[in-house]
This record gives sequence, structure tokens and C-alpha cells, in this order.
Amino acid sequence: YYTSGLLADCYRTGDPLTGKRNYTYMDAVASYLSRWQVWACGVFQYVNLVGTAIGYTITASISAAAINKANCFHKNGRAADCGVYDSMYMVVFGVVQIFFSQVPNFHDLWWLSILAAVMSFTYASIAVGLSLAQTISGPTGKSTLTGTEVGVDVDSAQKIWLAFQALGDIAFAYSYSMILIEIQDTVRSPPAENKTMKKATLVGVSTTTAFYMLCGCLGYAA
Repeated sequence: YYTSGLLADCYRTGDPLTGKRNYTYMDAVASYLSRWQVWACGVFQYVNLVGTAIGYTITASISAAAINKANCFHKNGRAADCGVYDSMYMVVFGVVQIFFSQVPNFHDLWWLSILAAVMSFTYASIAVGLSLAQTISGPTGKSTLTGTEVGVDVDSAQKIWLAFQALGDIAFAYSYSMILIEIQDTVRSPPAENKTMKKATLVGVSTTTAFYMLCGCLGYAA
């Protein structure tokens, strides 16, 4: 939240209400830093954007494959061969992305943000509910304060890898900060855009943290 607030203050150079607008992240960097720093920040931003896009594609395909696999098990039993290939879902997701990228003024579809928020709340609530139900019904897996016991379900290398994967998931959950300036450019004023954006960031980060902490803690307990 703190760094997002600093970034929100960079939307206008000088006066927060009448100063020069910086319409993109690169414009904001150029207003305060030197040219080579602008290039460096631009490279980092686009590398992050590409990485995030790849992450979304992989996550979407794995989720779709998991749903298909679960449906197969429910229909044919746990002994059925329900192996699925993530590659097909990646291709389908990519084709859908290409299709939607051709929609003119796609960024003006305000209802899409509402739909995305509702979907996020829905799947997070489902995850919390299922984890809570499993925790209450028991029995649950054996673990310690430092996580899963090495040698029971995972070895040392797998545990370290999963820990780093969890850190990546945390960073992935707050990837909106890469386009915060672009989002702020759609905010009306007065009041000053940075004030509105800071309030929105506080609500968004707090809500996201609460839901994901519930998902993580209850999911671990389950």
C-alpha cells in the first residue's frame, strides 16, 4: 500500500490537482528520473507485464484442467483415467485473449471490472468455504509450525520450492501496481486523483489481503 501510494502521488508533477499529468508509468518516471533510468524502468515494467501475462495464462489453463479433471472423477470414479493436458487450455486461453484484444475501446468496458471483481470474490469465497468445511469435518494432514514435515509428503527441495512458489503467488496477487498510473488516469477529479487512488488502493489491498490470508490459512489447515 505504501509504495502504491507513492506511485499515485507521481501521477501529477507539481500540484496534485492542477499539475502536469503523467498518463503512463513511463511518463511518471521521465518526470522525475534521468533518461537511462527511464529505459531501465521501462524494461523492468514490460518484463513484469510479460511475466504476469504468462502467469495468468498458466494459472487459467491449470484451473480449467483441474475443473475438467474433477468433473471426470465425479462422473467416472476415482479409479478412472482422467489425465488432461494443460497445453490445450493454454492455446484456447491465448486464442480468446487475441480475440478480445481486437475489441475496440476494450478499456472502456467498465462493467468488465465489476464482473472480474465479482468472480474474484466468488472463487475466493468458495475456497474459504470448502477449506473451512474440511477443517471442521477433519481429520486434516499432519504439519508443524514450520510447515509440512520433510519426509512425510515432500522432501527438502520440494519444500523450499513450494515456499518460493508461495512468495511468487503473493507477488502475483498484487500485480495491479504495474499499471496503477494507467488506472489512475481513468479517475475523475476533483478531488485530486491521488487521494481517490489511495483510498481505492487501501480498500483493494485490505480486501485482497483478508481474502487471500483466509484462503491460505484455512487451506493450510484443511
